[in-house]
Amino acid sequence: MNPGIVIVTFRCRDLALACLASLAEHLPGSLPGTVVVDNASGDGTAAAIRMQFPAVSIIEMEQNLGFAAGVNAGIGALPNHDVICLLNPDATVLDDGLIAAADYLRSHKEAGVLGARIENADGTLQPSARAFPGHLTALFNRHSLATRFLPRNRWSQHYLMTEWDHQDVRDVDWVSGACMVIHRRALDRVGMLDPAFFFSIEDVDYCRRVRDAGLAVRYFPAARVRHRVGGSTRHAAYRAMIAHHRGMWLYYRRHMRGNFLVDAATAAGISARLGVHLLSYTLRRLKRRVAAAL
Repeated sequence: MNPGIVIVTFRCRDLALACLASLAEHLPGSLPGTVVVDNASGDGTAAAIRMQFPAVSIIEMEQNLGFAAGVNAGIGALPNHDVICLLNPDATVLDDGLIAAADYLRSHKEAGVLGARIENADGTLQPSARAFPGHLTALFNRHSLATRFLPRNRWSQHYLMTEWDHQDVRDVDWVSGACMVIHRRALDRVGMLDPAFFFSIEDVDYCRRVRDAGLAVRYFPAARVRHRVGGSTRHAAYRAMIAHHRGMWLYYRRHMRGNFLVDAATAAGISARLGVHLLSYTLRRLKRRVAAAL
């Protein structure tokens, strides 16, 4: 049986249509159980979907309340589905493995969440199953200099879980919300996503809550998805960066808080990281504009 599918969109009409086209190709039976929540895009996303995929349900939000709030609205529109897949609009499914994922959750009652195998455009693995973040994550995350120049260092490998080939089902700390499959038992036990996370980190928080509630979070490679990182945020890059770092601080306060000095150092580190990202992105934009003008 197909899982229900929730897709949250914001100014990414073409990507959303490509995502739905991949469902129509590999999981056509899922379309009547698919809900697209459009966060006030204003770019014709809802109209285009109604025209090309009339079986898909659409919820048009009056304002952009963020990814987690959009997901929750979509889940609320699927009360009869025991398994629900959160799927990014900048992702496309590569097979019908989401059916196998749903069946796995139905038969493994100790599990609450599964994450698919997520691939880059060239077919390489996109690290989507990871360890919970700690203070060293700032130095050894996917985009850090240490990971880029020394990808086999043990700290990066531990956080990104790149020390194994990702060919088997395995318990992990958290999986990416780009393709997260949730059983109703997890929703019953811990509730929905926290809308305080406007964009990003809500998947880390949710998996932590699920694990704290005694349910397993697992990586499930039989479901494959191709994901274009940042595709759904390219029209709101600054807002996404700010929301991501706010989410980091919220996650820290909720799950990792220490004494005053540690809290202050962490806040300063997150703020500095945001500043570097904003400056780097602005310089890249200026460089592209100058190159285009020449």
